[in-house]
Amino acid sequence: MEFHPSIEKSSIQEIKKFQEEKLRELLTYLENHSPFYQKLFRENNIIIENIRTLEDLQKIPTTTKNDLQQNNHDFFCISPDKIVDYSTTSGTLGDPVTFGLSDNDLERLAYNEAISFACAGIQKGDVVQMITTIDKRFMAGLAYFLGLRKMGASVVRMGPGIPELQWDSIFRYQPKYLITVPSFLLKMIDYAEKNGLDYKNSSVYGAVCIGESIKNQDFSDNILSRKIKEKWNIKLFSTYASTEMSTAFTECEYQIGGHHHPELIVTEILDDLGAPVKEGESGELTITTLGVEAIPLLRFKTGDIVKAHYEPCQCGRNTMRLGPVIGRMQQMIKYKGTTLYPPALNDILNDFSNILCHQIVIQADEIGLDEIIIKISTEVENEHFVSDIRDHFRAKLRVSPKIEIVDFDTLSKIVFNPNSRKPITFIDLR
Repeated sequence: MEFHPSIEKSSIQEIKKFQEEKLRELLTYLENHSPFYQKLFRENNIIIENIRTLEDLQKIPTTTKNDLQQNNHDFFCISPDKIVDYSTTSGTLGDPVTFGLSDNDLERLAYNEAISFACAGIQKGDVVQMITTIDKRFMAGLAYFLGLRKMGASVVRMGPGIPELQWDSIFRYQPKYLITVPSFLLKMIDYAEKNGLDYKNSSVYGAVCIGESIKNQDFSDNILSRKIKEKWNIKLFSTYASTEMSTAFTECEYQIGGHHHPELIVTEILDDLGAPVKEGESGELTITTLGVEAIPLLRFKTGDIVKAHYEPCQCGRNTMRLGPVIGRMQQMIKYKGTTLYPPALNDILNDFSNILCHQIVIQADEIGLDEIIIKISTEVENEHFVSDIRDHFRAKLRVSPKIEIVDFDTLSKIVFNPNSRKPITFIDLR
């Protein structure tokens, strides 16, 4: 099995021609099997034979998360007896959406992860420790397992949390790679230091980081990855994916963005009016899935603001690369004339080593303007510390939010809610 697909090293023209062929197959499939898209084509007088090129996609309306939430059932293209696995989206914004996967969809998912992990340098025979949920209707954990199995790697399924057990596993099975939320690596380092473990000489070479950004827009390490690498000199690979896409964008060894897999997904980056942005500008990632049987999506707006990079990569792939997510459309904050996204606020808080945990709360004040409240737990409770944080916000973002000190036991229960897959560091009450 080839985990460096030749299409990714083909010319831009060949990639486009290949994608257009796949797109025409998808349109025929949707017209025959998808109640939602049959209705959309009918109501908008779309004749699929007229959609020949990637540019023609703009004649078709986009699909939103709202459409998925309200018409979940109509997106299914196969009968229930053909569904092998049910997953749900993490419901970061609004109700979770149910996704069914057929046998072929699971095969496609495994292929996607295998080529993504190969991108990050994982090879047949490597031992990989999964510090992620594989159950609770979570697609990603299953995807990682299937991909690693497909490429012939050995998997240690540890699940999230419990640094002591993670270290026990690392010393026992000698994994070369970890798959984890990067901020958890700080907890592991902290545990190792407090318990005198020789973590710097462990078998771990690198970590595939999920769920949190580890890079700035210019691909330099952000504060979180600098904090990790200062203590533990391992390679960190960033990856971006979502349940809806069933596809990942993962960095290669040159670490200049997540590579696009053209055989799995068509990408567009659109401005607020739905037009394609100019090269070098950021916009909302809009995707069309290729080769999905149960719930294929056409021009689905992900809600993520990203920037694409097109210059050739030294790894030999000619595919577009995505930079770190700038923010989510629905989480945009207008604060005293400045447009902000939660990742920028998180970066500033990560600068302070004595913040034990934090949560950003956005609400509307009495005249309807956005108000930011930052709740933090810290070991050093004094006015001086709070004004340091405020000054840091002013210097970096030109805004000074309200800061509340909250007892660690109280705040950590809200942030690390056992029912949530990710730490809840952002709450939008607007």
